Amino acid sequence: MNAAAMNWAWQPRLTPAEPQAAVAWGEVARRLHARLLLVPEPQASRLQVTASRDVLVVSGAASDLPWVDGVQYAASDERAPGLWLPTRWEPGVPVDLVGQALSTRFSRLPMLLWREPPVVIPLDRQLPLTRTHLQRIDDYWAGR
Repeated sequence: MNAAAMNWAWQPRLTPAEPQAAVAWGEVARRLHARLLLVPEPQASRLQVTASRDVLVVSGAASDLPWVDGVQYAASDERAPGLWLPTRWEPGVPVDLVGQALSTRFSRLPMLLWREPPVVIPLDRQLPLTRTHLQRIDDYWAGR
């Protein structure tokens, strides 16, 4: 969902938030997907995954989140229940008001508001990390 029409700027967070999700776009998403295939079962059982055409989002505890070069991180924001933001950026307007406006506009929670590209990503369809779910994502990306 495109969020480019929002009339405010982003600003760096004074203190980065503790990561709760790994976010990857394009080729980085494909590398993260490949990395997820190698995650041991105990760790995989603690992770949730969702994807769209260009993005892959993996949520869980910071210590369980996989790393690949180029991945970025997000976290829920206590000022706006249901709103997730990049760990290093925040809106330049009150976050609670942004959360209210987005929940009214999109009627889905939780949701990730991303800075670049400017989009809103629904997180309400995350599923447990399993080989079957990863295969479905791969099939979707391949157009099968």
